Amino acid sequence: MTTLKGKTLFITGASRGIGLAIALRAARDGANITIAAKTAEPHPKLPGTIYTAAEEIENAGGAALPLIVDIRDEAQVSAAVEQTVEKFGGIDICINNASAIQLTGTLDTAMRRYDLMNQVNARGTFMVSKLCLPHLLQAENPHILSLSPPLDMNPKWFGPHVAYSMAKFGMSLCMLGLAAEFKSRGIGVNALWPRTTIATAAIKYIVGDDSMMKSSRTPEIVADAAHLILTKPANEFSGNFCIDDTLLAEHGETDFDKYRVDPAFDLFEDFFVPADYKAPASLKAVSGTGK
Repeated sequence: MTTLKGKTLFITGASRGIGLAIALRAARDGANITIAAKTAEPHPKLPGTIYTAAEEIENAGGAALPLIVDIRDEAQVSAAVEQTVEKFGGIDICINNASAIQLTGTLDTAMRRYDLMNQVNARGTFMVSKLCLPHLLQAENPHILSLSPPLDMNPKWFGPHVAYSMAKFGMSLCMLGLAAEFKSRGIGVNALWPRTTIATAAIKYIVGDDSMMKSSRTPEIVADAAHLILTKPANEFSGNFCIDDTLLAEHGETDFDKYRVDPAFDLFEDFFVPADYKAPASLKAVSGTGK
């Protein structure tokens, strides 16, 4: 399968950034997309709402269902899943993209922020996957994809921001477990993570550093890698922790410059990329690693 035409994707946090890029890539195939996100009104510093995302998806050739969803709320997620099934007839793909981040040490992490990150990242991924699963089990070539890192237990990923790392790796642990649990039932469960920082408005808002944005790639590299995963046979490709450029290179991609925000800047490596996940030979310089 090389297209997502007619497939229904339930994507959390798809009003902007990587989630929206994945949605737009699927929309170009003619997919149906539920945008399950909180942003109904414009944020003062972050562009995009579920409604502007829906308009972009429809302009790209897809069908959109924008729904206000806080993935911490079981009733809201359950209602969104049912509305998706009612509108599109089922769910083929569940994408856990929504995430909360705060890169602070233990003494500087308020418990409300700890709770938010763990409720959105780990608990939200588990709950959204759980509520989509009854419909995925009825789908042809069903997939669950999480935007979360390989399970590398190197202390350097935890020391500087243990609360965030616990929450983010919780998403990956969920994929590890679901892949094993549903392997015999034909659901492909995988995780995808970028090698470099990705230029999104949310990252610029959090980091406040234009140079990091220039040293990043565009969300389209993650979207193209996700499309590769989601068009694979689900019963043959599961339990994988993929890095975007490595996966693309394995499928013949050699031009990674097209994803660079500014070719004059060396790329900045993202957090959580294991040392043994080597970059493709065609990749130009990557500088500065995550903590």
